Amino acid sequence: MRKLLLACLLIAPGLVWGASAPVEWEGAKPFDGDLTDKPSLQNGMRLYMNYCMGCHGLQFQRYERTADDLGIPHEIALEKLVFSGQKIGELMTTAMDPVAAKDWFGAAPPDLTLIARLKDPEYIYNYLRAFYADETRPFGANNKMYPNVGMPNVLLELQGNVTEGCIQVPKMAENGGEMRDPLIPGKAITEEQCGRLVHEEGSGVYTPEEFDAAMYDLTNFLYYVGEPSRLERHRIGIYSLLFLIILGCFTYLLNREYWKDVH
Repeated sequence: MRKLLLACLLIAPGLVWGASAPVEWEGAKPFDGDLTDKPSLQNGMRLYMNYCMGCHGLQFQRYERTADDLGIPHEIALEKLVFSGQKIGELMTTAMDPVAAKDWFGAAPPDLTLIARLKDPEYIYNYLRAFYADETRPFGANNKMYPNVGMPNVLLELQGNVTEGCIQVPKMAENGGEMRDPLIPGKAITEEQCGRLVHEEGSGVYTPEEFDAAMYDLTNFLYYVGEPSRLERHRIGIYSLLFLIILGCFTYLLNREYWKDVH
């Protein structure tokens, strides 16, 4: 019985991790958040307030704390980023009626204060990049990371027109490298792959590379909001470990002094 219980305890974390693992798709990219990059966080807040705040609030975060952490003067924050008439010390809540939102979308848009702790930030980053046009969906958009998503593509004007189609991609050899044409030096052998996302050039405010950079900033901001004191916690943690190491040295010396005459 004890062996069975031990096996269940060892297997259970793996099952939970597997259930919450992000969905993979061919366009997924890694995400490495940087909370010391103030320009990235400031741009992420700008994007969030302009494109997300209408539906998704940050009910555990205050404008004042956010502006101070991101190095934004209060006057500029109120003028350029707060569109609801709220004061600088108030919580970042949305004015959307949850009952009406449920009628419009089928479910009220969730608060995103802790989304980066609930979901892997890499998942959020790729989710924001994975929208494409789909006329079969109620809002005309679908998502590679979250098939049949109920959320409209609110970033369409930035992203531009993206559809699901076929593209030519380099054919890969068994060793992982690209296959080359033996008759034409330097030319790669390509193959057609369907179900890929195809961007219509010039249809959005950003190029695909600029859009990816913007989504990095937006994800980085959500990464910060999930735990605003993360950098401070890391800093205090280092000092705490150094204190414990020094205390341990003195404790060892004191213990040796007490027991040196005991045989």
